[in-house]
Amino acid sequence: MEIDTILTAILDQNLIYLLLALLLIVFALKAVKIVPQSEQHVVERFGRLHSVLGPGINLIVPFLDKIAHRISILERQLPTASQDAITKDNVLVQVDTSVFYRIVQPEKTVYRIRDVDGAIATTVAGIVRAEIGKMDLDEVQANRSQLIATIKASVEDAVDNWGIEVTRAELLDVNLDQATRDAMLQQLNAERARRAHVTEAEGRKRAVELNADAELYAAEQSAKARRISSDAEAYATSVVAKAIADNGLEAAQYQVALKQVEALNALGAGPGSSTIVVPANALEAFGDAFRMLKGRS
Repeated sequence: MEIDTILTAILDQNLIYLLLALLLIVFALKAVKIVPQSEQHVVERFGRLHSVLGPGINLIVPFLDKIAHRISILERQLPTASQDAITKDNVLVQVDTSVFYRIVQPEKTVYRIRDVDGAIATTVAGIVRAEIGKMDLDEVQANRSQLIATIKASVEDAVDNWGIEVTRAELLDVNLDQATRDAMLQQLNAERARRAHVTEAEGRKRAVELNADAELYAAEQSAKARRISSDAEAYATSVVAKAIADNGLEAAQYQVALKQVEALNALGAGPGSSTIVVPANALEAFGDAFRMLKGRS
């Protein structure tokens, strides 16, 4: 009996130790929490926010603390959303947008907003309508990059209290209704026609200018030629006048004699002319000319 009692006591004591060991193991497993790199865990104690566990090994108080929320901190993309907006010049457009964000403060996100995606989508829609309403249609098309930056900054300010960081905002497309497209196409065709008429008119104007420049150049060259000819004639006259002044009438007669001899030579050298009939008074004049030439030589 004593041996059985002793064995029973030993077994009971070992069972207690075993239970204590199991309890310690369970306690350790409950106390140690390993958080993945892409997550943060929100810990509550007695229903209230206690702490936020970052990636790696963390310790909590078992049975007092519990992980209430496991939040992914990876970047997320909202589904592409379309919303109507009216520009400053009263044109209805349909804008397709997409927003990328990530949660940086989970304690704010889980306790201040219920549907994060829906709240951000609503905020983006309101901001897009407000910003496009400040711009004309041409400005929306031309300044898309500036519009995207403005939308991103406005969304960041609006969601700051939710522990969210907006990483990127995209304005994917700006669509117009068919009536507006037809009107813009007519305007584009009219502008093209206007430019064609302007180009044609400028071409005709340039042609007239070039023609006038050519006529002016021809007139200037003709006047220059006449001026050179007049200068040559005046120079020749001055030479003859000087010769007459220096040598008297004899120099003039000598020039006349030269001209007469040149004329006679030209007449005799003509084609088909073998016989030349010259009046008697002309022969006397030629004789005088020959004598003067002989005397000169």
